[in-house]
This record gives sequence, C-alpha cells and structure tokens, in this order.
Amino acid sequence: MKKIAVSSDGPSLDDKVDPRFGRAGGFVIVDVDTMETEYINNGASQVMSHGAGIQAAEIVAQAGAEVLLSGYVGPKAFQALSGARISIGQNCDNLTVREAVERFLDGKIPVADAPNMER
Repeated sequence: MKKIAVSSDGPSLDDKVDPRFGRAGGFVIVDVDTMETEYINNGASQVMSHGAGIQAAEIVAQAGAEVLLSGYVGPKAFQALSGARISIGQNCDNLTVREAVERFLDGKIPVADAPNMER
C-alpha cells in the first residue's frame, strides 16, 4: 500500500476528517512511505444534487489511492470504491487526517465490508 485518501475539511495532515465522503470538502492523499500529501478539492461534488459519492470515488481512484478513510460512505459510493479495489475505513470522524492514517496503519481502523450511515 502506497497511498491513502482521507476525506478532509482542509489540505493538511492536521485538518479534521470530513465525515461526509461524497460531499467532503476535499481529499488529502497521503504517501504512507514519506507522509507527503497532496490535496484534491472536491468542490464540484458538493453542489451535485445526486451522484456525489460516485464522483468522489472516481476522484479517489484517479489519485491512485488504495485505501479511503472517511466518516460515512453510502451504498453507491461504497460499491464504486469497492469496484475500483479501494479498501474503505469508516467512522474516522472526530480525528485529524494524521490520526486517521496512523490508526489505520496500526490496525485500529478495520477495513469495512458494508456501507455505513451517519449516526
């Protein structure tokens, strides 16, 4: 595994995880070897009436991410990510991007086998 995408409120490792996958402000793409980051704005998906999760899944796949960490991933987005062979870690809200990545790498965030819903 080389790249992890995290739905984020901002562009840095110290920004909070955005709990919404499809309508997240953007995605921090983290190189797990160097912890270098790239930020991809997701503004276009935020204003879509439907299909935001599928559009966001395409963005994450095009960035070369092998794992997505987020708060909530709906059924259509989950299917699109799974189809792109991207593993999904959920319920990462209330963490920073850095904390989410570290917890995933430490095995403290499991790979999801089904979509989840906002609590």
